[in-house]
Amino acid sequence: MLYLFQQKGMTAREVEHLLYAESGLLGVSGLSSDMRALLASDDPRATEAIDLFTYQVARQAGALAASLQGLDTFVFTAGIGENAPEIRARICDRLGWLGVRIDEEANRRGEPVISLPGSPVVVRIIPTDEERMIAIHSCDLLLKEGGRDGSSG
Repeated sequence: MLYLFQQKGMTAREVEHLLYAESGLLGVSGLSSDMRALLASDDPRATEAIDLFTYQVARQAGALAASLQGLDTFVFTAGIGENAPEIRARICDRLGWLGVRIDEEANRRGEPVISLPGSPVVVRIIPTDEERMIAIHSCDLLLKEGGRDGSSG
């Protein structure tokens, strides 16, 4: 970011836009930030973005597993985790060294548990309602803030 500020003369707002709107899957692929579009594409840049995404997820999971000294359960959630069996399979394949083994049919069907019976690591798909959770936490925060200054909310 210092390079962007100092050498490119970008403002904080421009850097923010670059990071939040033009980076990630879109920044790598140059095509889309939507995993569905990338999976449907035969463009090599889409493949590169998917490969980098699955590598980074597995890398971070591996780092966490190392600090936890292993894994009991690995959970997929939210948009990509709940809806992209190919991505789940790729990530699980990269985590095979930890004992992650999935049932390909269960994964394809999106069953709640996609690990093979007897697998050392249970792999789950847990649906989320992110908007609901944001609303709940926002209400909690507003209620706490309202109590501080004596107002009723």
